[in-house]
Amino acid sequence: MPETPLQGSFRILFLYDVCEEIRLDELRTHLGVDLKRLPPARPASPEYIRFERPPLVQSLGQIIVPDETLPGGGTFTGELNYYEYGAISVKLEVPFSLAWPDLVALSARWLTSPALEAAALRLARESLEKAGPTLLRPNAEWLTEDYYIIHVLNEPAPDGTYRFRGVDLIAQNGPDIAKIVRGELADLSPEEQREILASPMSYYPHDLMVAGWNAAFLCDTAAGALPSVQLLEYANTQLLEFRYYDAVLSRVLEKVHSGLGRRGLLRRWRLAREAKTLNRLRLDIRDLTEKMDTSIKFLSDMFSARQYRMAASRIGVDDYRRLVESKLHTAGDLYTFLMDQFHTSRGFVLELIVIIILVIELVFFFLGKG
Repeated sequence: MPETPLQGSFRILFLYDVCEEIRLDELRTHLGVDLKRLPPARPASPEYIRFERPPLVQSLGQIIVPDETLPGGGTFTGELNYYEYGAISVKLEVPFSLAWPDLVALSARWLTSPALEAAALRLARESLEKAGPTLLRPNAEWLTEDYYIIHVLNEPAPDGTYRFRGVDLIAQNGPDIAKIVRGELADLSPEEQREILASPMSYYPHDLMVAGWNAAFLCDTAAGALPSVQLLEYANTQLLEFRYYDAVLSRVLEKVHSGLGRRGLLRRWRLAREAKTLNRLRLDIRDLTEKMDTSIKFLSDMFSARQYRMAASRIGVDDYRRLVESKLHTAGDLYTFLMDQFHTSRGFVLELIVIIILVIELVFFFLGKG
């Protein structure tokens, strides 16, 4: 008897860092769409996850990508999310009904589809043309991230039982799940499988999330999967922003370091201006990071908080955050050094002026006396 196909959906997130800030209130009026609120994480939760400044959601309707090798023949349902801190995400979704081997094969193929990337970028640019006036300091070049979510639907039967249990999926289908998360067709080594499956997350016996740096496998009900998808999207927007901060700080620090070797009085006199620019950038990044950190709240839902921390770690948010924190510390040290150099130079100039004045007075004194 053939195995019953897996039912579920593919979700792909294409994220772009487009500007320093998006004025959501103006954009809401401009586009005529509503603010999105995250649904309750678990039915039993006394409260829920919520955004301080929820992303703005724009429905894109049906999206046709000209590639018949893609799931669903290349026909997706599209959505675009705008985040206050300058990030946007294009979310594409298509249902599937597949056996495990076919799910593994299709996951490997669509994780490397240039047609999807091109379609998402086109949708993002077309949408932002209409939102232009609400974008604060747009970026000339966009940093991008993509993330893939494979959701296996696990709805209860009439008698209340579920087809899958999280522990059984890991035990029986762990190698397939590992290949899905990595987008691989070939069998992975036992060590790599253990690394991928090391941090599974389950709240009920019937749900499961296995997250990797580029993709995640979900097994849950339709309603139960929504908060997990949103948390994965939010973690990827954080990764995108920290990548942007890292690039900006790298350029500024390199410029300052290259100028430190130059000598001359005028060069040292410019140090104060460079120090102020560096400190302003450092404070701006601190401010934007704080806004980003406080944009989502976990109210009495410690599981979702743990789920987010695990996903952020797997996706690479923690690594980039440490890089940014290290460069901010370096920027702080450089600011102190530049200001010390400036004050030293200013003190030297003041002393030189005093000496020149004394010499002039002495000259006039002796000339007058003579």
